[in-house]
Amino acid sequence: MVETIRWTDGGVVMIDQTRLPREERYVTCKTYEEVAEAIRSMVIRGAPAIGVAAAMGIALGVARADATNLDAHFEKICETLARTRPTAVNLFWAIDRMNRVFAESRTLPLAQLSERLIAEAQQIRLEDIAINQAIGRNGAPLVPDGKTVLTHCNAGALATAGYGTALGVIRAAVSAGKKIDVYADETRPFLQGSRLTVWELQQDGIPATLITDSMAGHFLKSGRIGCVVVGADRIAANGDVANKVGTYSVAVLAKENGIPFFVAAPISTLDLTLPSGDEIPIEQRAAAEVTHVFGVAVAPEGTTVQNPAFDITPNRYVTAIITERGVARAPYEASLRALVSASAAI
Repeated sequence: MVETIRWTDGGVVMIDQTRLPREERYVTCKTYEEVAEAIRSMVIRGAPAIGVAAAMGIALGVARADATNLDAHFEKICETLARTRPTAVNLFWAIDRMNRVFAESRTLPLAQLSERLIAEAQQIRLEDIAINQAIGRNGAPLVPDGKTVLTHCNAGALATAGYGTALGVIRAAVSAGKKIDVYADETRPFLQGSRLTVWELQQDGIPATLITDSMAGHFLKSGRIGCVVVGADRIAANGDVANKVGTYSVAVLAKENGIPFFVAAPISTLDLTLPSGDEIPIEQRAAAEVTHVFGVAVAPEGTTVQNPAFDITPNRYVTAIITERGVARAPYEASLRALVSASAAI
């Protein structure tokens, strides 16, 4: 399976997802600023993956620091990383976790403090892989045998430290012996479905068919699709889900056609401080992502563009939310809080 991100003595190494599938190229970020730019420019993307990247960016920033004004420097590192992408709550969850380790270890010599932060960042990565595998185990029984699974965007190994959330459910279902194939929305404008999801599934030998986003309704009506499985970037207390733009449309079409719509995400993606999806900030990205494809203009010069990176799927369209601690169903206010309070053993 592809290795999304790892810590090395030379810096944080990550696969450059902007170059896939044309080129499998790894880049090394040698400063926390480079990690922040990699997140901002989507060299690394996916909510769990950018959480891991932020943790490693903080560890890298402290490892390259000196003891002078360390508190102010640490605050600057965290602020720089927090400003990269506003929607995915895993980013802020990881920063908070690293903040706690820094506060608990602040009286140690700098070298030991740095070692603790590096160890914590590496632990976050390992935990994420185990969490994704648990999500897969919990979700596999929900996938109908002998049917097609529709997914939107990329919620696979590339969006995490490994294995994936939505694709983790699909991988686990295949490992359990279910005969399934996958329809992947291309996911305009950044084409995560066509460039990343199809590439990942091909690596695993899982049958995958690429469709344009506008074809989803046609196939959801056809009777071929057994369920929809997507990831999430933030889930509010009431079960409203922020995910890649276009997810809401798929959810509405799935409900219209009586097809289960599942969201696969770790507990760290839950934001119980927000009562509903109305409070989730939506990232706005550059117009060039819409007007150009791989640098080639596909719209007239001067075209006005709206480019929200995410949309909100109201909880009434969500059949279940699959986490590492179990499966939540409506009413989500109660079921999600119960999962947060449940044992963390995976």
